[in-house]
Amino acid sequence: MGNGLLKVALAQIDTTVGDLAGNAQKVREGIARAREEGAQLVVFPELSLTGYPPEDLLLKTHFLDSAEAALHELAAEVEGIVALVGYPERSDDVYNAAAVLADGHVAAVYRKVYLPNYSVFDEQRYFQSGDEGALIELNGVPIGLTICEDIWEPGPPLTDEALTGARVIVNLSASPYHAGKGLEREAMLVQRARDSNVAVLFCNLVGGQDELVFDGHSVAIDVDGEILARAPQFEEAMTVCTLDPGAIFARRLQDARHRPAVRRGSGRPVATLARLSVPAVESGEVGGSAAPVLGSDEELYRALELGVRDYVQKNGFEHVVVALSGGIDSALVALVAVDALGAERVTFVSMPSPYSSEGTRADARAIAENLGAQFLELGIEDAMQGFDNLLAPAFNGAEPDITEENLQARIRGNIVMALSNKFGWLVLTTGNKSEMSVGYATLYGDMAGGFAVLKDVFKGDVYRLVAWRNEREGRELIPRSVSERPPSAELRYEQRDQDSLPPYDVLDPILEAYVEQDLDAEEIVRQGFSREDVGRVIRLVDLAEYKRRQAPPGVRVSTKAFGRDRRLPITNRFRDG
Repeated sequence: MGNGLLKVALAQIDTTVGDLAGNAQKVREGIARAREEGAQLVVFPELSLTGYPPEDLLLKTHFLDSAEAALHELAAEVEGIVALVGYPERSDDVYNAAAVLADGHVAAVYRKVYLPNYSVFDEQRYFQSGDEGALIELNGVPIGLTICEDIWEPGPPLTDEALTGARVIVNLSASPYHAGKGLEREAMLVQRARDSNVAVLFCNLVGGQDELVFDGHSVAIDVDGEILARAPQFEEAMTVCTLDPGAIFARRLQDARHRPAVRRGSGRPVATLARLSVPAVESGEVGGSAAPVLGSDEELYRALELGVRDYVQKNGFEHVVVALSGGIDSALVALVAVDALGAERVTFVSMPSPYSSEGTRADARAIAENLGAQFLELGIEDAMQGFDNLLAPAFNGAEPDITEENLQARIRGNIVMALSNKFGWLVLTTGNKSEMSVGYATLYGDMAGGFAVLKDVFKGDVYRLVAWRNEREGRELIPRSVSERPPSAELRYEQRDQDSLPPYDVLDPILEAYVEQDLDAEEIVRQGFSREDVGRVIRLVDLAEYKRRQAPPGVRVSTKAFGRDRRLPITNRFRDG
């Protein structure tokens, strides 16, 4: 058994789905840097060669063949270090696999055992599952291999690998973010290390992919559950950590919990796929650097920022446009857009109507000035009059109602889409999750655009994030009046959101219970909400399903977002409440 130190690099990279050449280059550069850092083993995320999730690209045989070819090109360059790279293996079926690259070739392949098929995952659509865990030996140190869900599931394959003798468990992961996920995941990994008397090396993907955001937060954890190293959240990083496999073995001798299990053969013995050697590390300090964990507000803000940046850049947009109303939602989108892309890549457009207050108009101008981005003011009164004239014969004798209000939103939607068409700008929409939940949004109006930044952010969180961003800046980037003004769509005189909705401090918890926790009306009422409010909110949510199905994609930051997570039929007569 090896007695030297084990120096490992966790390479959390930001991949782009389908960009095999670009992803391979990131892996190539990561291997070179890890070797320069003196690492013996470098770990990359799950499916790092293809990006995650590749979805129906995995049904294309030429895509799988191209990924395989890229993998072997990489392998031919690997010398003096071992690299673990995620890729889709095409064999008798397709497997979510980890390739062990060493000595100029693919030395071994491990196949993911547990394929998640819940929440945003549908891996059983694409992959066959592997049969069992597996080890490699590196300078005599037994190392267990796992991929993402394999370590979330208590028991095998991790326990089989540990009982077979693994001192270190490596996990290649593409674990998507939701608020608080990083610390939840870290606590789980600590438990796995303690339970099985192993060190855990977890390398997670970072970056935005359509609606998903991956937070990085890769960690190295010792046999006692202590964090040896932690990569930063929401940014690419290489984190180098040194382990002492001899100390792990000694710790096992002191803790005899697993000896009876080994004697009984409780775990299935797993194969050692490869025995590899690299230059030894005889001395050095155990551990590595540990980046701090972000506070809840900064974490959520950084997730939105990364989601916007990657969606814009990976889809080839140079510039974005935001309808800036002077309200709190568009203010937060403005902040995120400028922080993600830079003020020079953002244009704000204010589109006042006769119902727009001077306060909101002034605030829109102030926000644009504070953020240093281009500002356009395009009044819509003439366009409103034009539509009134056009529709007058058809509407003859009908009283004005929500139709005229929605026309204003649709005029604005036309304007931002015209700017998008003319200049190639991506439209960032500004509606939040509270509004989307209850249908307080206009199809082809304020819902018109390419990416919905706040699609998964409740109204209360919008206020909190704006306050946090102002505090971080040390000045009011967003004027206080924006937060203090009662929320209003300003589509008629003296309109207030609370004229047609419960107050947001009532609405948001009911929505969280119904949408994210799937509680029924009676369960929500028992939490202390009025039966009238609960029934009304549930009816609004159910009736708005057709709108949400037509909404643009947006950043997922909760445990259940509209889109990939929550899938309900539009044609549906079941009513709860």
